[in-house]
Amino acid sequence: MKTFEKWESEIRGYCRLYPTVFQSASNSRQVDEAGKSYIDFFAGAGVLNFGHNNPNMKKALIEFIENDGIAHSLDMYTTPKRAFIEKFAANILEPRGMNHKMQFMGPTGTNAVEAALKLARKVTGRTTVVAFAHGFHGMTLGSLACTANSYFRGAAGVPLEHVVRQPFGCETRCTGCNLGCGVGAVDKLRALYEDSSSGLEKPAAFLVEPLQAEGGVHVADKDWLHAIQKLARDLGALLIFDDIQAGCGRTGNYFSFDGMDLDPDIITLAKGIGGFGTPLAMNLVRPEHDKHWGPGEHTGTFRGQGMSFVAGVEGLKYFDNDDFLKDVKRKGKIMRERLEQISDSYKDQTFQVRGKGMMQAIDLEDGELAKKVASACFENGLLLGACGTGGRVLKLIPPLTIPDADLNEGLETLENQLAAAMGG
Repeated sequence: MKTFEKWESEIRGYCRLYPTVFQSASNSRQVDEAGKSYIDFFAGAGVLNFGHNNPNMKKALIEFIENDGIAHSLDMYTTPKRAFIEKFAANILEPRGMNHKMQFMGPTGTNAVEAALKLARKVTGRTTVVAFAHGFHGMTLGSLACTANSYFRGAAGVPLEHVVRQPFGCETRCTGCNLGCGVGAVDKLRALYEDSSSGLEKPAAFLVEPLQAEGGVHVADKDWLHAIQKLARDLGALLIFDDIQAGCGRTGNYFSFDGMDLDPDIITLAKGIGGFGTPLAMNLVRPEHDKHWGPGEHTGTFRGQGMSFVAGVEGLKYFDNDDFLKDVKRKGKIMRERLEQISDSYKDQTFQVRGKGMMQAIDLEDGELAKKVASACFENGLLLGACGTGGRVLKLIPPLTIPDADLNEGLETLENQLAAAMGG
């Protein structure tokens, strides 16, 4: 590790959580240079929904490279892009009756959010965006303005403006949360917008994660989401759903908001859509809004490169039928029940389990305790990360393809290391 410490920037982060040098990986396991195997409950922050070195994707990528496939094309037409667009439309959009356009941009989630914000402002002619407490939307300045975390915001160096922050409407009220979240908060906001003397200007957009990931794994209440959608419609604002980490099958549905009868104007996607860990970001945009773009108004050198499309097609094949998502829900139930058993064993604590599908978390209400547990898990062969206010929430996002044996072993490791940290 001395090479990295000598030459790599101090900005490095995850390597401080996992102080080893990884050499290989397969499905839900990573192996370091010393030959130690780790169960991965982190999965590249949700990028590796289909596991490390997915064999179907690996085979397709090798064939693509050997056949001199188009790896980089800016936004020109290519056969791998066509295959991805056709597969996404057939498996995801058409079954839901969606006619959204697919916009490819620079291959990161924050770029997807930047494009969505830019378009919302262009469509409405307004500047302000309504974002929510605990939200995370990226690190570039526009998306960072909508991100709530003070540590990330503090590095901007300039004012982060044109955002109105509101309480997030949690499905389960968080312990220690006094932010006034819920439909009532939306009613109060509506009253302000309807009062011509409130001084509050109508927004360009409402930007919301139906399932907050980095903010502490908060699941949005269905009624609250509908209240936000109605308010956006009544104000002539766009509704943007950020499904970058919670989408692509993570919750047991392709979108984290599936089955709620919601109809967002823009959906931002990234992470898991590239499949293999290759970068790809895409916005789904209602056609009446997409027509406001002029050619090249939002561009990027690496928008939609060939290898991501090839791997992405293989990822989309998992949604040819319902079998894969049924298995995700089954594994999610295993995770949820085990975490609730762990939480219930500490009757004198107010730990809380939150999540949906295979994004589950336990809120330990103590950042130092969570850090201690995560570190001990790493030492005992389990990779997982902390999130939420003060890093107090342990978030579990293993590959959706994880074998049951690895899933159960990882949960057992977490249970044992939490017990050790609690002195029992």
